[in-house]
Order: sequence, then C-alpha cells, then structure tokens
Amino acid sequence: MSDFDLFQISEDHQALREAVRSVSEAKIAPHAARVDEEGVFPQEAHDALVATDFHAPHIAEDYDGVGADALAVCLVIEEVARVCASSSLIPAVNKLGSMPVILAGSQELKSRYLPPVARGEAMFSYGLSEAGAGSDTAGMTCKAIEASDGSFVLDGQKSWITNAGVSQFYTVLAVTDPDGPRGRNVSAFVLEKDDEGFAFGPPEKKLGIKGSPTRELLFEHCRIPGDRMVGAPGEGLKIALRTLDHTRITIGAQAVGIAQGALDFAVGYVKERQQFGQAVAQFQGVQFMLADMAMKLEAARQLVYVAAAKSERDDADLRFFGAAAKCYAADVAMEVTTDAVQLLGGSGYTKDFPVERMMRDAKITQIYEGTNQIQRVVMARALLSK
Repeated sequence: MSDFDLFQISEDHQALREAVRSVSEAKIAPHAARVDEEGVFPQEAHDALVATDFHAPHIAEDYDGVGADALAVCLVIEEVARVCASSSLIPAVNKLGSMPVILAGSQELKSRYLPPVARGEAMFSYGLSEAGAGSDTAGMTCKAIEASDGSFVLDGQKSWITNAGVSQFYTVLAVTDPDGPRGRNVSAFVLEKDDEGFAFGPPEKKLGIKGSPTRELLFEHCRIPGDRMVGAPGEGLKIALRTLDHTRITIGAQAVGIAQGALDFAVGYVKERQQFGQAVAQFQGVQFMLADMAMKLEAARQLVYVAAAKSERDDADLRFFGAAAKCYAADVAMEVTTDAVQLLGGSGYTKDFPVERMMRDAKITQIYEGTNQIQRVVMARALLSK
C-alpha cells in the first residue's frame, strides 16, 4: 500500500520537514525579530538556506538543483515561515520568478538562468502587477517594443515586487503589441538587474514581511536581447496564469507555517501563564479557542498538501485547488494569528512576543499572488466552466 493510500506524507518528506525545522530554529529564528524591527534582508537565513539547498529546491537536477517535488517545496516554505515569514519568501519567490522559464522558456534560457539560482548565486523575482494593474493584469501599460535588430525596448514600471533589488533576475510581463487584442498582446521576458535602463524605486514601508524588500521596477528605454523572451509573443498572460496556478500553493504553505508558529507559541504561553490560581490553559474558553485554531489550521494544511500533489501532476483541476489552498490557508492564518494575540492578552500586542509580528505577516497572504477575493473568482469560474 502506497503512502498516498495511507493518506500520509512519506518518510522522506517527514525527514525533510525535520531537517528544515532544525535549520530554521537554529539559523533563522534567532534573527527574525531583528529582521522585522530593522527591515533588513535576512542574509543569515539566505546563507543558511543556500548551505542546505533549501533556497530554491524546486529546480531540477539537470540545472544543478535538487529537484524537489511540489510538496517538498511547500514543506520547506512552511517550516521557514513558522519562524520567519520574510525568510520563507526566499524559496517561495525563487520559484515564482523562475517558474515561467521552467514552464515555457527555451532550453537556452533554462540553461542560462536556472543553474545560478540553483547554486545560490542569484535570486529570481517576478514582475506582473503595476500601479494601475493589480487584479486586472491585462490592463498593464508597461511596454516592450521590438526594435529593427530584434531586441526589445522596455518602458514602464512594475509594482509590489518581492525581493526587488536583491534578486539578480526578474521575469517581467509587458505589452508587445499595443494595438493587439487585450490580454493576448502581452509577452514575458527575463530581465537582469544590471540591464541598462532598469532601476528600482525606494523600498515600500510595509505592515509586515519587513525583511523582504518590496520595490518598484522602473524601465526607461531598457533594451534587452530578443532571446530573453519567455515563450512565444503574446503568450505572456497565459504563462503568468499557469505560473500562479503552481505558486499560489506556496503562499498557502507560507500561511500554514505562520499560523503554526503562532499556535505553537500561544499553546506554550497559556500553559505557563497563571490567572485566578491556575494556568490560563485550564479555562474551557481558552481550550475552545485553541481547538478551533488547531482544527482550522490542520484543514488548511491538508488542502495545501493536496494542491501540491495536483501541482506535481499538473492536474486539470489545479487552478481550482491552487486558488482554494491559497485562499483558505491565508484566511485561517489571519484568524489564528489574531487569536494568538488575543490569548496572550496585553503581551500579545507588544513586540516582546512574536505573535504580533506573525499577525502582521499573515495579512499579506490574503493579498499577494491574487487577493482572496480574486481567488474566489478563480474558483467560481472553474466550477461554472464544467
């Protein structure tokens, strides 16, 4: 009988979880509060993840990677997010940025850009949203116009780009046929940090994930070779949506990890905290809160794992499950972290304890890679298309 029949993760996956948790607790957790307080990139986490091949585990062995499956990638992200959400965006965004190349890039593009990421020499970010085109991705105005020599010249901007300025490579979506049909006039390209005419806006001042830099990408007559196009002309949004089908699951994993970290801390706190002559954990009202938190968290985890399995197989219903996993896990993370703050009382509202950071970090999981309202649109369309 297979592990799938038994409905449990394999021994290899369990060993991976334990290994990532060990690295996370020893090398990442000690820096999490400072990273948040100072808003600095978690370099210690990056170095620890690279040293253990957890920074971009999704890249195949053919490109110097370890070839981890989709569930393994989720386990890495979940365990890192349990101690530091900002640090979990290193493996998550490396997958997001490189996934278009993996799905639709030429062999030459894959050979050029995947190995440096796999070796930890570079990071890969993703440029889709704009100031006026968030949920409405087809409304983007960033343009990439083909020149007579076959190169492309980019002009415009991209907003809310995770790890911008730290990453060396960027998948960027831009309009290549301004007069073409809306949504089918967009192409994807790989940009390099040092490309002339490519600059970054100032870091955004965010509520959470403060250790992960978020900046604009700015293009002013930025000329790139034509062989940097990912896929065929006009297929950019199609590639972008396929990418998100796979990577929304990693945000679900991040949400599960954040929620688990908050629940773990809250359980430990209420077992130690004394009121009215007994541990707070002895009060039935508190026990009911903990039970609900754990129940919803486990449901979210199972949904993420099922979606990861569907991602690995590229199942026909992946779009629904990817959206559902991200949406449900993000909502659960927001609820669980908020309840964790409540369980700590006044202490939960201070930076002396990690749950207030976890609550702030959880909020973004309901917003990026498609708001949870958009996820519901995606799910509904999948249902109605049957």
